[in-house]
Amino acid sequence: MSSAPVKNSPHPLLLKYLAQLSAHPLRTKAITTGTFSFLQEVLGSNLAGVPRPKVSSDVPFPFALLSRAHVDLRAVKMAIYGFFVSAPLNHVLVGQLQKAFAGKEGLKYKIAQLLANNLLVSPITVSAYLASMAIINGAKSVDEIIKTIKAGFFSVIRVSWTVSPIAMVVAQKYLPVELWVPFFNAVQFVLGTYFNTRVKQMRLAAARRAEKEKAKNVDKKDDSSS
Repeated sequence: MSSAPVKNSPHPLLLKYLAQLSAHPLRTKAITTGTFSFLQEVLGSNLAGVPRPKVSSDVPFPFALLSRAHVDLRAVKMAIYGFFVSAPLNHVLVGQLQKAFAGKEGLKYKIAQLLANNLLVSPITVSAYLASMAIINGAKSVDEIIKTIKAGFFSVIRVSWTVSPIAMVVAQKYLPVELWVPFFNAVQFVLGTYFNTRVKQMRLAAARRAEKEKAKNVDKKDDSSS
């Protein structure tokens, strides 16, 4: 007599994480998001080929190694943003969204949840992200922060409106509610790393073009003066 197939149980580390998420939701989300934000910045710099900073010879070897790996002050600031801004904001917004649609089943409720996420949650989180990036990049006035939000809002929100519905449909169809947080964290980490890398690559390309233009102008001046 054949025995019934044994279902694969979740990994013990995942079970421990879910237990912490259930017992201490905000703290666990903050640590996760802060860590992911830190890694996005470090990975983005390395994948984009950002030049390694020059390190003084008298700097202790462990600190020099971290600097060469782009573990720098900006990465720390990104971790602070993830811990104190992104995680609490998403915790409140997504929590309210889940409460609003808890126990409601059917296509119309799924569509309503998607619309609420795109029209209410995403604009708030995107604005908070852009404002935080402006501050991290050195904005010192409210006007500079507002200009950054206006300049990047629609390009970022378009990506969110494309990816979020797909992720939400997958979560609604295939995942229990308790796995939504790890799933969305994973999606955001992959996307965040990709866009971080792309932005750095574009900045490097723009800097190279500026250097070439500067060199051409210098050559023209030398030719005209000779």
